[in-house]
Amino acid sequence: MAENELKNIALLIDADNTTPNGIDPVLTVMAELGQVNIRRAYGNFAKDNLAKWDKITNKFGIRPQQQFDVSKGKNATDMAMTIDAIDLLYQGKVDGFGIMTSDSDFTPLVTRLRQDGILVYGFGEAKTPAAFKSVCTRFIDIKQLIKNSDADRIGASKSDTSGSDQAIDEELIELITAAYSETNRDEDGFAKLQQVGQIAGNRSSFDVRNYGFKNLTQLFETLDNFTVDRRVGNQVYVKRLR
Repeated sequence: MAENELKNIALLIDADNTTPNGIDPVLTVMAELGQVNIRRAYGNFAKDNLAKWDKITNKFGIRPQQQFDVSKGKNATDMAMTIDAIDLLYQGKVDGFGIMTSDSDFTPLVTRLRQDGILVYGFGEAKTPAAFKSVCTRFIDIKQLIKNSDADRIGASKSDTSGSDQAIDEELIELITAAYSETNRDEDGFAKLQQVGQIAGNRSSFDVRNYGFKNLTQLFETLDNFTVDRRVGNQVYVKRLR
């Protein structure tokens, strides 16, 4: 990506509801959208359970936003993070957001950001409520992302890392099949993989990294009911067999 094409991206982290171990792979994913110039982590860092964030914030240039608990059983993290996100939106300085949390309370925030055409990548645990997952442009299982990153670091083969906590289920197959059915196919029934991915992405927040794959091509190569055809110019086409 050329320098003048780089977009300004903000990564907002709910430190109470995510792990600092995911920062490195999350920043790698966010580079798909642009330059992550705004990096903020929110939480009451005076608590023992957030002690690990100390070294992480310095290492990755993350600005800690201290939020003391205003009353017992309550915290101001969600509100502060939401206010900052809306401020950034109205300043018009941000082209995309990354939201690290497993808290569904941020669903209205993501919905509002998406209404302005802003891309929002969500990063949380698999147990994150579907309401939050579905409103994100992409939702990525942070534990699976860490697992994939660790495997790449030690040079493990795909066969060693394909074991995902989230299996390819009937719902995903239905999504992919429906997306393929809506594509423009050639006379042999092949559709551009990129178009299949775009249609699927418009209908769902799924991301192939949740299933242990690096890209959509790898995913399709494991599906028995599709065949993959690599053509000139690194173009990838897929065809449904049954």
